[in-house]
Amino acid sequence: ISDQKPLGCWSVKHGQILTCPVVCNFETHEYIAVHDDKVLRIWKNEDINLDKAFKATLSADVYRIHSLPHGGPVVLFRGGGVRTLDVLLEAPQQEIENVISGEVIRWSGAFMEGQQPVLIFTTEKDEDFFVYIQKPKLSSLHKYKLEQQESAKPLCFTAHITNQTVTLLCLYSNDSVYQVLIPLQQDTEEEEEEEILSKSLLLNLSVSGAVLKGTSLVVLDKDHVAVLGSLAVPGKEPRECLTIWNTKFQTLQTSKELPLGTSGQLWCYEEKFFLIHGKVLTVIMYKCETSSLAAAVGKLKDNQTPDVSSFVNWNTLEDEELVVSFQSQKSVALKAESRMNLRSRRSTVPEEQPKTLSVGQLLLNLKDASTYVLETELKKLMAKAPTPDLQATIGYVVTALTDRCKRNPKYYPRNFLQEIAETRDLSYSLCPDLMAVALEKKDMHLLQICLERFPDIPEEVTYVCLKTFLSMSEAHLQKIDVNLDSVICYIDVESDDKEFKTEIVENGFSAEMDQDMRDTKIPKENPSRSDGESCPVGLQKAALLNAVLHSAYTETFLLPHLKNLPARQAILFLRYLYYLYVKCSEKVNTTLPGIRSPTINQIMDWMCLLLDAQFTVMVMLPEAKELLSNLHKFVRAQVRFYSQLNKIEGSLRELQRLNHLRESQTYSIEVLEII
Repeated sequence: ISDQKPLGCWSVKHGQILTCPVVCNFETHEYIAVHDDKVLRIWKNEDINLDKAFKATLSADVYRIHSLPHGGPVVLFRGGGVRTLDVLLEAPQQEIENVISGEVIRWSGAFMEGQQPVLIFTTEKDEDFFVYIQKPKLSSLHKYKLEQQESAKPLCFTAHITNQTVTLLCLYSNDSVYQVLIPLQQDTEEEEEEEILSKSLLLNLSVSGAVLKGTSLVVLDKDHVAVLGSLAVPGKEPRECLTIWNTKFQTLQTSKELPLGTSGQLWCYEEKFFLIHGKVLTVIMYKCETSSLAAAVGKLKDNQTPDVSSFVNWNTLEDEELVVSFQSQKSVALKAESRMNLRSRRSTVPEEQPKTLSVGQLLLNLKDASTYVLETELKKLMAKAPTPDLQATIGYVVTALTDRCKRNPKYYPRNFLQEIAETRDLSYSLCPDLMAVALEKKDMHLLQICLERFPDIPEEVTYVCLKTFLSMSEAHLQKIDVNLDSVICYIDVESDDKEFKTEIVENGFSAEMDQDMRDTKIPKENPSRSDGESCPVGLQKAALLNAVLHSAYTETFLLPHLKNLPARQAILFLRYLYYLYVKCSEKVNTTLPGIRSPTINQIMDWMCLLLDAQFTVMVMLPEAKELLSNLHKFVRAQVRFYSQLNKIEGSLRELQRLNHLRESQTYSIEVLEII
């Protein structure tokens, strides 16, 4: 998530439907999915084709799979039956009992109690709600009926287990949260009749006349819950927001408006919230602090600014907002921070000034400083930043610089930004505006550095850079300072500005070796033909294109953008890739000389990707016909050459073995017969 890069993508066949969320088996590092209700699939990260993954058809429909870090996956069937995955895989067609009759499962959760997994699920039938608690390894099952609530019904559930007691929290339609305590019973005989669970009011979701219509509820700790919903204020339009409540003191701890809307779902894992905000997955860090009356009362006094909190780092949602307090997993809003510093100044003598300003406060103070003062202070800040926070600090520094560039079009610290990008371990996610500003300012050198060093550049940005490089004229690029280390060792510029020539003499690609290669030889009087022996671009453009080849990408997300590349630019790029392909093939080790030169795999991957995206266009264009023909002949010559090498592979291995057995002091004449 931090690098904004998809790590894997798998698809079921057309007509098949994934019918429950996919989970990860923490013990085996495998993924587990169910499609079409009964078909179980298990695969690992390196598996590419889901259709070839392990498959097991079960005898009953699966409702949900829960994966526990130390308890393994647990499978809940729609009929209420529960099996651990290990037991299920021993006999996939084993009969699964129906625990429920005419009931529909509304929620389920899995927990560890000691060494035993415990699965809890709730069901509904004729407006009655039931709670089931199962220990699958002990074949233990207990059923309870939830006490009815007049004119209200449960909307969602969540639970946790503490000291052999299940705490079930229910969000009801009357804008209240109720608590149900269920002691974990020992494994005795089945109860003769189901027990009715009483509930107690835990929280009213209202503050200052506003009522929260909750849609999702999660537990943070014993004193705090988070509720996602729509805040209804009299006389105003409802606003979706994420709220955190103190259940001990019945107060709203903090809240954040979500103007782009949500899916109504909220997840919580390892002190991070996960929610869909607009069209993106948003991750928000939080840290639970010890619940105290002072904190709760203080929050009530300041309820006009409920987003002021040291509880949650809301900066994930603030694209343009400066980070005002640089603390691990904490963020204090600007208003509170400035008040605190003002109070501290008034209450202390001059000799006792605060030792250090927070990063956010320093950046705020430098917001309107002169260029010299700004850059000098930022250099000092990066030099003394503590090691654990260094990378994030540099990200804030770059963000401050790019913000000033956007506010003042005449300001652009070219050398300073290039120095930071070259000497610091940055990433796109730390300073997402940097490359946008570089594109706007036509800073090709900075874009080159970012493409070579950033591991998480979005495919759309990579495409924009590629299109920009290809569209720039050679005359303009010659005036630009870019790093030529990746091209200077294999592209030689002649004094009369003629195209570069090379003779293929290695790897079996001479004219005597294959007739196809003789067909691709181009007469000297026409050096501009795309034969792969002359570089179709200048040094500067070649260096920039090499930077694009180094950038990380996911084919699925880059391909749609490459389809929009103009035809002439696509042909020029393919000619350059073909040129690199031929140059690599000249060397026995298929490696280009130089620093950060593209590898044969990068060249081949981009060539295939470009042909996939532009093949129809290139087939239709007359100027691309000869290029595709030469490329086809060259690849065919390689295939033939390597097929001939494969024929003598056994003999070459035998020769290698004999060389190891030969004594260094013994003279001998050996005759090897190659069959």
